[in-house]
Amino acid sequence: MKIEQIYTGCLAQGAYYLVSEGEAVIIDPLRETTPYLQRLETDQVQLKYILETHFHADFVSGHVDLSKATGAPIVYGPNAQPNFDFYAAKDGEELRFGACTIKVLHTPGHTMESTCYLLIDENGKETALFSGDTLFIGDVGRPDLAQKAASMTQEELAGTLFDSLRQKIMVLLDDITVYPAHGAGSACGKNMSKETFDALGNQKNTNYALRADMTREEFIQEVTDGLLPPPAYFGQNVAMNKLGYTPFNEVMKSGLTPLDSSAIQALEEDVLLLDTRPAREFANGFIPGSIFIGLDGQFAPWVGALIPSVEQKIVLITSTGKEEEAVRRLSRVGYDRVMGYLEGGFAAWDGDVDRINRLEAEDIAKGLATDEILIDVRKPGEYDAAHLTEVPNIPLDFINERMGDFPRDASIVMHCAGGYRSMIAASILKARGFQKVKDVIGGYSALSKTDLPTMSTVCTKGLN
Repeated sequence: MKIEQIYTGCLAQGAYYLVSEGEAVIIDPLRETTPYLQRLETDQVQLKYILETHFHADFVSGHVDLSKATGAPIVYGPNAQPNFDFYAAKDGEELRFGACTIKVLHTPGHTMESTCYLLIDENGKETALFSGDTLFIGDVGRPDLAQKAASMTQEELAGTLFDSLRQKIMVLLDDITVYPAHGAGSACGKNMSKETFDALGNQKNTNYALRADMTREEFIQEVTDGLLPPPAYFGQNVAMNKLGYTPFNEVMKSGLTPLDSSAIQALEEDVLLLDTRPAREFANGFIPGSIFIGLDGQFAPWVGALIPSVEQKIVLITSTGKEEEAVRRLSRVGYDRVMGYLEGGFAAWDGDVDRINRLEAEDIAKGLATDEILIDVRKPGEYDAAHLTEVPNIPLDFINERMGDFPRDASIVMHCAGGYRSMIAASILKARGFQKVKDVIGGYSALSKTDLPTMSTVCTKGLN
């Protein structure tokens, strides 16, 4: 028996490839199917099942394309009603592949179709739990994403999740390995560990949501407390995973259309120019009106958080040779309407050029100009842990909604943790007509090393 976790850091997503005696199972595959097909060919095995733990909100699964390529059935647990052929597994049903068995555990709460898959090895031992978004390492799935589809409140979904965890998962043996669908960085939970798997027994001892003496009411309160609004693209990805989507190869072919400067200058106003180069290169020169979201950071999640519709038409400006990677990573979160890229990269652009001024942390420490406003664009938890005194927090997630707080002629200086998110924010403000926008090189990491006063707003309990 073979278990391979295929982890994609940009999405903090784990897909799984299982093999036993000539047959394979793939769980929660990513959009591009080639890596899975290559594994099947190398191992000379047949794909028996494509298992989906639920309708994913934060990425587009490769289930439809993979099923077409291999003939393997797509399997969901109870309550799933996709718009394509699939196998509806029953709670407690056992699916055989090779000498192993997958037991279906219906665990509603994150969504009503959420299902975990319990692997029983060739010796009949319960070995691993593929927990999807029901149970993470250090956390559980957020219960607010399926409210509309389930006609339930987030509190009702949280109560359902409590029952699923207690009745289906916490009764399992401690030495079972938990393999979740996501790790730290995903918006599908709020307290996930950077570890991507763990023993169930350790999770029973350390995961706040699995506390043995926790009441249902306490669970509901703790799981729903502090949830930030989900990114706008989540619902659109659910629809794509449920209804189907354009084949991946067609998306790649369209997105890899080379365009020259004149073609880009002739684009309609509704086309977004997305620049994916490193932040330093973008700051030194970019096409006016373009938005920066660099490939060297959490690219796909920030695209999903800041570009409201997956139907947005996009043209790419990338580092030379990075065009294919950019189109592929956009497709993972459903942004399929890439019309092409600037051939030759930014060096081939012959139109007007804009820039963003960058300041060193020491420049800030010497004092801002009287008309400059310093803004921290990190997440609320980062800000609460430590921030510069009297510097306001406008998280990047909400920059589109909050930029109306300032006049267009304001002189705004942005910082995040290291410079990636603040450059995104600066580019958005620039594109919206703010001309006096600056970025702090090195972000809070550099600012905290200066003499500038800092403070924490995290509440701590005193000892009695």
